[in-house]
Amino acid sequence: MTKSVEEQTGMTIGEIMNFLPHRFPMLLVDRVVEFIPGESLTALKNVSFNEPMFQGHFPQEPIFPGVLIIEALAQACGIYDYASRAAAGESTDFIFLLVSVDNVRFRQQVVPGDQMMLRIEPLSKKRNMIKVQAVASVDGNTVASATLMCAKKENRA
Repeated sequence: MTKSVEEQTGMTIGEIMNFLPHRFPMLLVDRVVEFIPGESLTALKNVSFNEPMFQGHFPQEPIFPGVLIIEALAQACGIYDYASRAAAGESTDFIFLLVSVDNVRFRQQVVPGDQMMLRIEPLSKKRNMIKVQAVASVDGNTVASATLMCAKKENRA
């Protein structure tokens, strides 16, 4: 028996794919560990050497690109808003776009074998936009943080 969005605390990759339009190689969230409507979302990204970006970034010393850390956080933001709207009984027939990234800080490299935790906490929500504080960490250490703003764009039929 499947739990409704209001009853579940985590999400599998299949449930994530119901919310996000991203697919390999751009789907960067593997699991939602905890979702608390109105409060937070914690997700994870397993960083594997088999991912295509490591062929060129950098073959001798593979480092997960900072821009992809921000993309993973933006996807977690999208999941948070989709799940929040679903929990409130609202439509989820839209796509979510990253519209601003502020106060970005990269503190540590992310490498193959790391499990990156993605934490989203809402700061404000106006009309079709949500602003969040986003933090990525590995082994409890912050690797990146940013303030993100994402906007809802209705799907065209």
